Amino acid sequence: MNGLVVLAAAGIGVGAGATAALIVPPTARLAPRVRPYSTAARSAPGRADLRVGVEASTGLLPRLFGPPLRAALGRTGRALEPRGDDELARLLRQAGASDRTPDDYRFRQLGEGLLGGVLAGAAAAVVLHKPLVALLAAAAGFVVGCTRPRRRLERAVGDRSAQMRLELYTVNHLLAMHVRTGAGPMQAVQRLVARGRGAVVVELRDVLVWIRSGMGEAAGFRHAAEGTPEPSAARTYQLLAAGVERGVDLASGLLALSEDIRDSRREQIHKEAVRRRAAMLLPTIGILAPIMLLFIAAPLPSIVLGQR
Repeated sequence: MNGLVVLAAAGIGVGAGATAALIVPPTARLAPRVRPYSTAARSAPGRADLRVGVEASTGLLPRLFGPPLRAALGRTGRALEPRGDDELARLLRQAGASDRTPDDYRFRQLGEGLLGGVLAGAAAAVVLHKPLVALLAAAAGFVVGCTRPRRRLERAVGDRSAQMRLELYTVNHLLAMHVRTGAGPMQAVQRLVARGRGAVVVELRDVLVWIRSGMGEAAGFRHAAEGTPEPSAARTYQLLAAGVERGVDLASGLLALSEDIRDSRREQIHKEAVRRRAAMLLPTIGILAPIMLLFIAAPLPSIVLGQR
């Protein structure tokens, strides 16, 4: 069976499908009409999507080949990224990319892997002209391309955690100031969200959205504490939950947390300074040490053998 026969068979199949679709039109799907009303009930707290409207109808070819292609890509992406959907969704939210789904992340990872494999294989084929080496280079490029999104996601989570660590000292002081002036925990958070910005403010805004959606106030803060990438932020949210439930001395607790954050930040800066100082000494030691060894070893033959 040559390529012409396969192409002819595919054309006959497409023509037959188009003819069947014209004679007996497919039944309109009910999901696009129901989805705008059921999304809010199925979505996670704070991620309600109340868009109203009917999705644009797709053509025949996307309906025929779209589902199996998406299923194959999904299985391939899950093989490349063994972490579950819940963990990926949590990491994406911690990285500040909550608008992306785990499937979007897997598709992008697969696309970057294929792009890396094609580029590496093409470069090896052009330079070395050896099929086996080009195949190995394509495999290596595919692996490297698939690991790039993972490293980028982990780096984004770390950067956002560091940003939150810098913001928490000011946020805790502002919340304590509002509480000391007579505001309750929820009122203090609302004032901060209305005027502030930053990663911590975004998470507090999500808490307010969850509470407006029907979640309890303490449960909303605890849910934020479970999903935040920064342990200090989790402690702040747990303290806010305790303040909502039991009416503890919230201002003193927030100020104490700020002092702990400042002390840990000072210790971290000290460690980074020591590490950078050691890194600055490495080039000097690497250049001077061989020269010193040469000066020390130069007179050894004359001392040991008695030769001048």
